Amino acid sequence: MLSDTTPTSLQSLSERDKAVIWHPFTQMQTAPLPIPIVRANGSVLYDADGREYLDMIASWWVNLHGHAHPYIAQRVSEQLQVLEHVIFAGFTHQPAVELAERLLKILPLNQSKVFYSDNGSTAVEVALKMAFQYWHNLGLPRFKVVALEGAYHGDTFGAMAVGGRSAFTAPFVPFLFDVAYLPAPIAGQEEAVIEQAKELFTDEIAAFIVEPLVQGSGGMVMYEPGVLNDLFQMARQQGALIIADEVMTGFGRTGKLFATDQLPEKPDLMCLSKGLTGGTMALGVTTCTQAIYDAFLSSDKTKTLFHGHSFTANPVACASALASMDLLLSDETQASIQRITKSHTAFSQRLSVYSTIANIRQCGTLLAFDLTLGEQTSYFNSVRDRAYNFLLDRGVLMRPLGNVLYLMPPYCTTDEQLQYTYTKIEELLNSF
Repeated sequence: MLSDTTPTSLQSLSERDKAVIWHPFTQMQTAPLPIPIVRANGSVLYDADGREYLDMIASWWVNLHGHAHPYIAQRVSEQLQVLEHVIFAGFTHQPAVELAERLLKILPLNQSKVFYSDNGSTAVEVALKMAFQYWHNLGLPRFKVVALEGAYHGDTFGAMAVGGRSAFTAPFVPFLFDVAYLPAPIAGQEEAVIEQAKELFTDEIAAFIVEPLVQGSGGMVMYEPGVLNDLFQMARQQGALIIADEVMTGFGRTGKLFATDQLPEKPDLMCLSKGLTGGTMALGVTTCTQAIYDAFLSSDKTKTLFHGHSFTANPVACASALASMDLLLSDETQASIQRITKSHTAFSQRLSVYSTIANIRQCGTLLAFDLTLGEQTSYFNSVRDRAYNFLLDRGVLMRPLGNVLYLMPPYCTTDEQLQYTYTKIEELLNSF
């Protein structure tokens, strides 16, 4: 219960925040005061003054089932009363073992082992370290990685290195290892990308890392499963390990449980986070094949994977992930995924009449399009703030990637909430 002296107004909490907090991806000198959220339910966020916001980006793509979901909350509460945390070197616990068992049942059949970490960036770091050390342990070192232009794999150094070079990474370029880049194989560019890949994929490549089907932070760039499958085959012919960064695309976002479910060829390593716990707790996972795991088995302790985190396999986070998986695999959620997908498809037809937008694209519950108002597509496109504020003022939280607008709602989002959002987007388009 709040005491009489506890600040409760939106302004006071925002000012207190400004005095002590540094926010992510935010130019603090020019940013407006942050909006304090005091509670949430389903797809709705409530601020300190009682205003409601529809969370149409699932709070940075993590929330699958809605905020404050009672089933997840119950499972987390129960776990907190049994075991909140234990060191994961030399010890184990039921939630971690059960989650690994259940994940491997729904992942591609070639995935054999689960390594826990804390978030998407660390899941990628682990995958890269596994890939490089795999070749080192075999006595056949490989030092090169192939990635896609415009990729985003996280903000730690290894993850930055395999991401696209941009203003985000410019201060750190001298410290990043070299990567060979392929253009994203978007429609019309497939053959050119394949031809370039023939030159890049050699027996010197340790790994090929990719965000399958959708490059998220790079502007919701989408491409077809067929061409990615061809690239996987080309990489595999040269022995390169394939890393699928499914941090964003995993857990139903693309219409399948995982984006790579749409490909015959399967990755050697997979990175998972975001929706893993339904957006409730921080947790990351890297999975790998038996062959990769076996390369680390030795009486020589220097072949050990020397990587870990203080909160590796946190039992509470694992319990949250188990609860989220129960919900994800339910008939109700699977039906909601299809419902939202169909609703987006219908809305995309409405969008097609607007001359101020281009490149309408969809992959499962993710719908994106570009605003074309004279500026090139860029994260720093000036239309971003106008679109963001217009929608926020009308109770819709979207966070445009420059001039790229997208929808990625929680699966519990109702038809009425979707239609309200669509209407506000059309009002935005009509305002230009």
